[in-house]
Amino acid sequence: MKFLERYHILLAQPYFLLLLLLLPLILWYFYREQKQRSVVFRISTTEGIKGIGKSWKVKWRPLLNVLRSIAFIAFVIALARPQKTNVSESIDSEGIDIVLSMDISGSMLAEDFKPNRLDAAKDNAIKFVDARATDRIGLVIFSGESFTQCPITIDHNVLKEQITAVKSGMLQDGTAIGDGLATAVNRLRDSKGKSKVIILMTDGINNLGKVGPELALEIAKAYHIKVYTIGIGTIGQALMPIPTPFGEKKEMVPVQIDEPLLKKIANETGGQYFRATGNSKLESIYQSIDKLEKTSVQVNAYKHYAELFFWFAFTGVVALVLEILLSLTVFRRLP
Repeated sequence: MKFLERYHILLAQPYFLLLLLLLPLILWYFYREQKQRSVVFRISTTEGIKGIGKSWKVKWRPLLNVLRSIAFIAFVIALARPQKTNVSESIDSEGIDIVLSMDISGSMLAEDFKPNRLDAAKDNAIKFVDARATDRIGLVIFSGESFTQCPITIDHNVLKEQITAVKSGMLQDGTAIGDGLATAVNRLRDSKGKSKVIILMTDGINNLGKVGPELALEIAKAYHIKVYTIGIGTIGQALMPIPTPFGEKKEMVPVQIDEPLLKKIANETGGQYFRATGNSKLESIYQSIDKLEKTSVQVNAYKHYAELFFWFAFTGVVALVLEILLSLTVFRRLP
């Protein structure tokens, strides 16, 4: 049965295969009939015929039983109605349009995450994208300014390549939370998705940008966009690389995240605020958001059947006709 499943073949009436249990009885019947019809001569000695072998007709006569068996097996399989199946699927998805807005400022290189905050954020963003197969997702990056790294797309391979390519220093340094949120809103404002979601991640306090966080929040609310905010950074201090004229050095610096602002943005747009203090916590946050924003997917499967019984019936007829012709000609018995 595994062989049949492998080639997408099923039997419409498999119970007919029980007839194959009669095959040994049929073969026994033909064997007994042939034995009863055999002619026996009694002679006083076999010395004179020892060198005489069996003729080719005698040697090949069992071929008739083989043909009968093939015909019987083929007819039984034809009765079981083997069918080739082909399954096609139609997927109806009420997709969610999502924009990941990621802080890439210099402080994202802090090593309270392994290997650092930015790489941890990128790894978890890719895992999140892999879990959202039917959603359109885009990427916005920001530091002292903001930029659309990838418009919302269903081509997740391209998106993941863009996430992997993100590096700190691609934009002017600083933390422009308002710009990061406003650019993400701009990506979603004309979206036709069932739901529009932004996941905003930052590790600092707004200190630059053309659009203030309060104004960006009002714009998000006007377009009915839900914002999940993530503050990324340990509690207290974190080891951070600091560039100097003599090279890079690492120092412990205080972790400052504007949690009141991030909570306000999340609460007023219907989202939630999360604090990520380590790699495992950040991973669980993305998993929580994935569960909160479920996409409705309906899969309709259609099965198509192609009947194969004809080929077995044809094989059976050919074997039976060949057996009858041979028995009436080449292997004909004398009366």
